[in-house]
Amino acid sequence: MNESFGVRAKRMLVRLVVVLAVVVLGGAAVVLLSQLNARTYSLREESGTLAVMKGRNLPVGAVPWRPGDAALADAYAPIPLEGQDVTELAQRRFSDRDELDRALFALLERLAGQRITSEEPAALERGLYFVRRAEHLSGISEDQRRSLKAMQAEVAFYLARSRLDDARKMVADALVQLRLAAESSGHNARAANQMLTEVEPQAKALEESLRKAVHTLSSPQVEPAQPAPPVPGTSTPPAPETGAPTGGTP
Repeated sequence: MNESFGVRAKRMLVRLVVVLAVVVLGGAAVVLLSQLNARTYSLREESGTLAVMKGRNLPVGAVPWRPGDAALADAYAPIPLEGQDVTELAQRRFSDRDELDRALFALLERLAGQRITSEEPAALERGLYFVRRAEHLSGISEDQRRSLKAMQAEVAFYLARSRLDDARKMVADALVQLRLAAESSGHNARAANQMLTEVEPQAKALEESLRKAVHTLSSPQVEPAQPAPPVPGTSTPPAPETGAPTGGTP
């Protein structure tokens, strides 16, 4: 028996509603996945650096993150790896910036490493660069904040010592230049002699103080050896009296 027009129309309407529901749910899923992906961060190793990637406003895909804020742009600029293995790190995805910051801090802490206690000015400056990068990460944990303060203290000490040594060298060089000018027959010879007379004693004292601070006071201090405690059950022999006879018949 042929179906009536009303039954066929009702069936088509039901199918249309189902199709529309599928389309709407599919669209909502795409929008939700796009929003989640847009809030996701990842890391990519390229040309010896680690770049921060941010998800596209699509269900999949990411692009290099370039924040509009200058401070954020400096914080999340590509990090020079300098030989560090980041294979595991580059495979992770981060659901928020705090999680990303904690991962980046761990890397920067390794990169700063022994550079911040180096005797080489170039290595120290490089270590300072990585510490400065770490300072921009606001989402690090409390343990990482304590570690950052410890690194800052190390940098402050070695940087101060390096600058004191630079000051010592500059003072010594200034005295050498003044002596050269004073011993010449130029029109500045008299002024150079007057300057030497005025500053040479204090400059030499300052140079020596700076030398002591850099090369003696900043060296690791060796604790004096403590005498061993007496063994129980034994007695310490008395020290000989001063001036007592050492031999012969009294």
